[in-house]
Amino acid sequence: MWGGYPYGPIFFAPIIVLFLLIMNGRRLAAWVLAGVSLAVFLVYAGLGTYQGGLWLYHALAISAFILVFMVAAELLRILRERRAQQSRAAEEETRRQASEERLTMAQELHDVLAHNISLIHVQASTALHLIDDHPEQARTALATIKTASKEVLGEMRSVLNVLRDGAPRSPTAGLDRLDELAERSGLNVTIKHAGSRPVPRPVERAAYRIVQESLTNAARHAPGSKVSVRLEYGADELCLRIIDTGATTAAVHAEVGSGNGIPGMRERASALGGSLVAGPSGTGFQVSARLPLPEENS
Repeated sequence: MWGGYPYGPIFFAPIIVLFLLIMNGRRLAAWVLAGVSLAVFLVYAGLGTYQGGLWLYHALAISAFILVFMVAAELLRILRERRAQQSRAAEEETRRQASEERLTMAQELHDVLAHNISLIHVQASTALHLIDDHPEQARTALATIKTASKEVLGEMRSVLNVLRDGAPRSPTAGLDRLDELAERSGLNVTIKHAGSRPVPRPVERAAYRIVQESLTNAARHAPGSKVSVRLEYGADELCLRIIDTGATTAAVHAEVGSGNGIPGMRERASALGGSLVAGPSGTGFQVSARLPLPEENS
């Protein structure tokens, strides 16, 4: 006897078994067992002291209890599965963002290294050519090499610091640094801005890298040329136009187009929903890009 009840807690056993079956996903077995348990309770009550209307009341009460219990267990199972699904989705999103961040870092490192190493190569060649007859101009080229090497080390450190928890990343690739970028390129660069408005960080970084790659190509294939950079801030897009006026040949244009620089610029523009076109322009080369911008808040 348990608490004055002769059968003790024996009738809790089916309830516990049904709950465990439902929560473990064995729903068919649980509902079959629920039906068998209901039949046993009804037969037991019919053979016992419950007769007539009292038996009917007892049968309805037992049926309602089992049905409500099974529905509640099903709802708990669904809730647990949804929470597990949301957890898996959150983990997948975290992995996706981490993968995108690694891809972005790899692209940033490629752009930084390609630009600065190309600049160092061009300036080193200039210094070797001028060191005997024009040592002062060679000194300027060597100073540019020093600045470029320091810059590439700083940008690499900035990008790699993302791998360290809590290490902030300095905004090295911003449109406010275009003048500094032009000065380091060793070219005669003119930068013009048409309009002004806030630019999201991803668009600003992409625009900076497009200008950087264009100046790299000009310094590599048309040294000594004049380069014009124009940025037009529209209502819904940022337009870039970089034109060099160097006497480059069709063969050089083909060489530029066959490398990774222009495809990389196109990928940056396409990733933001924009477009990029590059090709000969007179005796020089032109890069035109359109990068979408969000609507300004009024």
